[in-house]
Amino acid sequence: MQADLNDFFLLTRQRCEQTLDMALQNLPAMPVRLTEAMRYSALAGGKRIRPCLTYAAANALGAEISIADIPAAAIEMMHCYSLIHDDLPAMDNDDLRRGKPTVHKAFDEATAILAGDALQCLAFQIISEQQQFNAQTTCRMLSVLASAGGCSGMIAGQGIDLAAVGKGLSLAELEIMHQLKTGALISAAVELGALAAGCTDSRTLAALATYARSIGLAFQVQDDILDVTSDTQTLGKTQGADVALNKPTYVSLLGLAGAREKADQLVKDALQALEQLPGETQTLADIATYITDRRH
Repeated sequence: MQADLNDFFLLTRQRCEQTLDMALQNLPAMPVRLTEAMRYSALAGGKRIRPCLTYAAANALGAEISIADIPAAAIEMMHCYSLIHDDLPAMDNDDLRRGKPTVHKAFDEATAILAGDALQCLAFQIISEQQQFNAQTTCRMLSVLASAGGCSGMIAGQGIDLAAVGKGLSLAELEIMHQLKTGALISAAVELGALAAGCTDSRTLAALATYARSIGLAFQVQDDILDVTSDTQTLGKTQGADVALNKPTYVSLLGLAGAREKADQLVKDALQALEQLPGETQTLADIATYITDRRH
């Protein structure tokens, strides 16, 4: 299983990065330094979990993975934009991302802000300009991306996160925050893959949504666990950052053992949702298991 998943990660990471590279080569109106900052973030490596999910969802529904190149690159652009802004001094004030200086450290704050803004816009542009999907599917993809990245998803979650620093959140409130901040974009990644495959069946989409919600939350629970059990070199970002900022986490609310139990149950929920799907879902199942096995 692990070897097959590693091969899939490698293949999809290469496809996504080739698509990102092509999209970032043709920006004639952009100052060179700003384009360099965008490339620095988007091509800096990373797990590429979100684009991998887009490819895996499309493939599970019988499509060739190449159909997912554009939506996979778009979801990764949106993710990279969020990382650039999260790391800024006004937000999490981090110095390290993916084992490298954060964009505002490698360049400057103004360039980092603009690079994030530009990646967000480019995510929508590459979907709107592609020729593979009909107008209805394209519009649906744009809506999914906007909803997950904005007021119904990531931005809302980030706002709750910032407001919660130094304050208490209940377990239910913490879950809502992370379903928005982290889970929404992961759910969008899966839905974009299904849309790329031409899926319109409501039961299939509902099962995929349950799967995506479960792994999205499991991803965040595991992040909270790693923040206290791993180290900066392994993580590629500052270890203990959430504790230092006095942020509520699953570990602070449930304890380490309770957080691990929560993550394991969420993976079980994801695997159960996959049982309702037609087609070959082993890769999606392997990704769910990987989320709580990972060490960075």
